[in-house]
Amino acid sequence: MEQKNYRFTEKTTTYFFNAHFSDLESIVRKDRAIIVTDENIFHHHKDKFQGWQTVILKAGEAHKVQGTVDLLIAKLIELKAERKSTLIGIGGGVITDITGYAASTYMRGISFGFLPVSILSMVDAAIGGKNGVDVGPYKNLVGTIRQPDFLLFDPTFLQSLPEQEWINGFAEIIKHACIRDLEMFEKLEKNDLAFYRQNEKAMASLVERNAVIKSDIVLADEFEKGDRKLLNFGHTWGHAVETRLGIPHGFAVAIGMVMACRISETLTGFGETGRVIALLKKYGLPVKADVDHSGIFEVLTMDKKRENSSMNYVLLERLGKGAIRSIPLEQLSELTAMVK
Repeated sequence: MEQKNYRFTEKTTTYFFNAHFSDLESIVRKDRAIIVTDENIFHHHKDKFQGWQTVILKAGEAHKVQGTVDLLIAKLIELKAERKSTLIGIGGGVITDITGYAASTYMRGISFGFLPVSILSMVDAAIGGKNGVDVGPYKNLVGTIRQPDFLLFDPTFLQSLPEQEWINGFAEIIKHACIRDLEMFEKLEKNDLAFYRQNEKAMASLVERNAVIKSDIVLADEFEKGDRKLLNFGHTWGHAVETRLGIPHGFAVAIGMVMACRISETLTGFGETGRVIALLKKYGLPVKADVDHSGIFEVLTMDKKRENSSMNYVLLERLGKGAIRSIPLEQLSELTAMVK
């Protein structure tokens, strides 16, 4: 087990890489810990949860709403959770979001940590302190920014992931490569999904590299006043597509990255959209969707990155170099309408 500490504004978060579920007992007091997971994770790993107080929630993005948080808090009251209790979210991004949000508000804040079990949550959702829920069609509209006390990365959980979840997670890995790491982009071009599924050591190394990329960006801009916005590459258009079509997050982000590349061609002179598209396709991700432009744009205008009549949009200057541009909504509508 490899340990790395990140000192954020209010606390230090400890990352445990190449760890195992059993290491939890050396990190938290079992008698004060309450695990939060979903029914799918619990079903696949039931033996691991024996002896732990566990709250089991319904699985899926549809349940990432305030009502689920209210149910969780009611369960915490029933279990007599107190200020010294620790919540442990074990699952994908939905579980980590809900757990972090509930822990941030229950008794005005109790300790919490995450054991992310999907690629998407290991490289993105569990990292950075954003915890929240969806409201109607608007993703992550309500929530907090509060860092977990720890993150434990157990690569053995990836063995039970279906192929679609591997594909889904690689969208965020490719995103990080596009905005910050040309060398990783080139390594992804040389390998493929089958290579990483068959090579646990290479996958563990890739997870750590991505966790470090995101954490370094967050550390420099914890409350998203500047460069942290780069992590939204592909997400502005992607979130709107995800909402309208109900497709997996990574699939929508992939479509959003292509849109951002096309806009970049006009606004920054970016000339390698073809390489991005080829890499997304190589890892099984979609690069376009048949959508109603006006419907997508209606959802997009409620994105948190909007400022008055403009949108802070993440573009690419070159591979490995992201850039944030404020684009008037009228111009953005014209640019996105031109992409077929």
